[in-house]
Amino acid sequence: MSRGGRHAYGALSVLAAGALVLTGCSKGGSDSDEGSKKQQDNAKRQQASIKFGDADASTGPAAAVPGAKPGGTMEVLQRDTYAHLDPGQIYVSDEGSLASLLHRGLTGYKATSNDGSKHEVVGDLATDSGTTTDGGKTWKFTLKDGIKFQDGSPITSKDVRHSVERLFAPFINQGPTYLQQWLADKPGTEYRKLLKDGPYKGKHLPGSVLETPDEKTVVFHFKTPHPDLPYALAMAGYAVVSQKGDTKERYDKAPVVTGPYKIQSFKSGKSMVLVKNTNWDPKTDPIRHQYVDRFNITFNQQYETSTKALLADTGADQTGVSFNNQVDAGNLSQVLRDPKMKTRTVSGYQPYVGQMNINMSHPAMKDKTVREAIAYALPITPFVRAYGGNDAMEVAGGLISPTVSGYDAAFDPWGKKKKPAGDPAKAKELLKKAGKLNMKLTFGYINTPEGQQYSTAMAAGLKKAGFNVQRQEIPAETYYDQVSKLDNNYDIFHTAWGADWPSASTVIPPLYDGRVIADGAQNYSQVNDPKINSEIDRINKITDPVKSAAEWEKLDQYIVKDSLNVVPTAYYKQTQIAGSKVGGLVYDDVLGGIDPRRLYLK
Repeated sequence: MSRGGRHAYGALSVLAAGALVLTGCSKGGSDSDEGSKKQQDNAKRQQASIKFGDADASTGPAAAVPGAKPGGTMEVLQRDTYAHLDPGQIYVSDEGSLASLLHRGLTGYKATSNDGSKHEVVGDLATDSGTTTDGGKTWKFTLKDGIKFQDGSPITSKDVRHSVERLFAPFINQGPTYLQQWLADKPGTEYRKLLKDGPYKGKHLPGSVLETPDEKTVVFHFKTPHPDLPYALAMAGYAVVSQKGDTKERYDKAPVVTGPYKIQSFKSGKSMVLVKNTNWDPKTDPIRHQYVDRFNITFNQQYETSTKALLADTGADQTGVSFNNQVDAGNLSQVLRDPKMKTRTVSGYQPYVGQMNINMSHPAMKDKTVREAIAYALPITPFVRAYGGNDAMEVAGGLISPTVSGYDAAFDPWGKKKKPAGDPAKAKELLKKAGKLNMKLTFGYINTPEGQQYSTAMAAGLKKAGFNVQRQEIPAETYYDQVSKLDNNYDIFHTAWGADWPSASTVIPPLYDGRVIADGAQNYSQVNDPKINSEIDRINKITDPVKSAAEWEKLDQYIVKDSLNVVPTAYYKQTQIAGSKVGGLVYDDVLGGIDPRRLYLK
């Protein structure tokens, strides 16, 4: 999923000795030996196996957070308002963090350590993480007793069926598509043909695809094995929606929730208030807590604003936190090196890879020489500097993160690791060769202080190469909605993506399969390369994870070097801060940031 934008946990599943485990490969970088060791340790912990839990592991309540006590109001400072609250539309990191308090699915990630470093996939609404007897072609889930929506109505298999079937409806266009494609056994957007209007015109998925024989039982049938299903179902995008309470498009602003908190009020762009959901039963939930009475969320708090407020640590800010805002670039070095701040900060290495998309639907961008000029000219230094330098990110060569199997540290076709400031002279030669000196280049950028800073400097670098760069601002809260529109006028724009589990199968297909080009989909560059499409189909059939990782990396290199529809920018890290009265503060590897479910007030 993307950052600022989407993110989910990455992992590579391996069927061995009768059990599914996750493996990964990770490597980090920093300015100092100490920083480098921390990054390596952080990477190693993300490589730890994550097993599928049994019924005992899936039984609530969640293990108590040491020292935690109930009560109080917590202030939450957020940069962006929430564009989507409907689970089916959630594929963005900040919405995913909020969803951890509001929504529940059949499975979920349970922290098995108090530092957010160890996890197990367990049954959330289901009694366990699912059972399969045929290698992943058939999966059975049984619902727990006593699970309810916020209105007190019981959650049944009919709600699960409805939640799955509505994902095929045309208005659901922002969330993940793994489950839909697996059920339809079709690539790209062809899955919609299986149930083109969703359940809203009285039609349903056949029993050969999805069975709900009684109120407690859900059975998925796939034509080919999908041993990763419990990981996919743990995504916020597959949380349960109330059949009775489904208001279609309007559900996106007022969902009927299942988690420990419900929405008392929501003023888009201004504020949100979360209060306890009295119909949430902790005995059914092995993952979440309900320590805080109330979360007061305020939007439009830029990184610098929230950092300064939490550093000052006075008044309400003592009980303050941000679920997603990072420490701003100007204060990052000071915060990381101040021993007094150690108990109030968390840091982690994230699976995101930044990339500058080149809009392949625009005629001028179809000229590969022009794209090569963009690749050589684009300076990465301003982007890294805007977020805090090497403490915040590392210059990227390819599209596969150091936290994902297949990562190749040596791959750097455009020389960004050696020349992060770009090579405008070489780029200008290419533009001359193409006869395109002074060609117009529309640069869409996110309207935040960081976005303004890096886009201004990046535009200057492109201008040195001979481009006539026109910057266009895009509101932060709707940024991904805007750049995922097919008919947008941006020639280049930046996005970031994190693996949904550490396999490049959750990176390359959603981003670069030409058959997923659609409004709201994640093929932002609108690339439709027959070789990429056919290689995706071929590699997806490889069951050996080591072999598939090597093949994904080959395809990664083809995309960056030959197809050249994107230019990789950076691998991400994150540091967050909280007020002195906030307890339960940990960096959760799965969420890629602070875990809201553990927070309490001291």
